[in-house]
Amino acid sequence: MNSLEVSRLAYAYPDGTQALFGVDLTIGRGERVALLGPNGAGKTTLVMHLNGILTPGHGTVTVAGTPVRKDTLKEVRRRVGLVFQDPDDQLFMPTVRDDVAFGPANMGLTGEELERAVKGALERVGMLEAADRPPHHLSFGQRRRVAVATVLAMEPEILVLDEPSSNLDPAARRELAEILRSLDVTVLMVTHDLPYALELCERSLILSDGVIAADGPTRELLADPELLAAHRLELPYGFAIPAPAEPA
Repeated sequence: MNSLEVSRLAYAYPDGTQALFGVDLTIGRGERVALLGPNGAGKTTLVMHLNGILTPGHGTVTVAGTPVRKDTLKEVRRRVGLVFQDPDDQLFMPTVRDDVAFGPANMGLTGEELERAVKGALERVGMLEAADRPPHHLSFGQRRRVAVATVLAMEPEILVLDEPSSNLDPAARRELAEILRSLDVTVLMVTHDLPYALELCERSLILSDGVIAADGPTRELLADPELLAAHRLELPYGFAIPAPAEPA
């Protein structure tokens, strides 16, 4: 079963602005996929359809076999874990433990079961020792890891990360990459950070002008300067795509 299936998804905002023009994509269970594209391409609009924040004007979204509809929103929102670009939009409780417990507690977990979910999520992101600390006493990178834990505590089918590397120093960026590689969960990573996409995702999608303009191995897409230029994507100055490793 695929983690995510989007078919002919189109959407226009109430002011008439058409943001998506017929998006088709499939993400298999366990894949890590980068969603690339210039500002205004429709990336945020697409993500907001994945857990029912927006309702399609046309087409369908299916998460692990469950269609996204009004009557399935509770289950869909458990299965699709959104991690916002700014962790402070996601952390609002007195302690890290309280923040991570908030989601599963609202799903009905209590007692030892809730404690196991919280402890397991914090262990997966290396933040268990911070469980009783106020989130605002943590560094930005630590807060982002806690934000990931708040979603992992819900045991999602797919983890959707919005610009996960933004505002991270090199050490925090590396630590987050190591965490994401260790997770046994499907990942969709929305990013402008092309080297991070190359590091973490074997496959990438380019969303441009409301449609999927390219879908393929990340290395191949990033090695095509004409493709990148056509969709206002640029590698950092001096960055070269490493050659594929020779087979042993």
